[in-house]
Amino acid sequence: MKKQTLGIVVGLFLFITLPLQSSAETTTDKIDDEKKIESAEVKLLLTRLDEIRNMDKSDMSSSEKKELRKEVRSIKRELKAAGGGIYLSAGALIIIVLLLIILL
Repeated sequence: MKKQTLGIVVGLFLFITLPLQSSAETTTDKIDDEKKIESAEVKLLLTRLDEIRNMDKSDMSSSEKKELRKEVRSIKRELKAAGGGIYLSAGALIIIVLLLIILL
């Protein structure tokens, strides 16, 4: 019974991953270009944050300070959005859970 279950899980895993490997080469160029663009934008945003932090704010009015705070908040939101992360699909999560159940 365990051999059948393991065979089925391995077969499903191969069935899911083989099509992904065949199309992997065509998408890497687009991803690299997007990363380069995003990294340039992130550098610009970080330099702007440093400029704002190094400003002398004692001479500014309260409305100018308020505008700077709004700008800092929007920059931080953009950086969070560009930060990325690890995304797993529902199918991948199900396979991981099944493998953990079988192996443990």
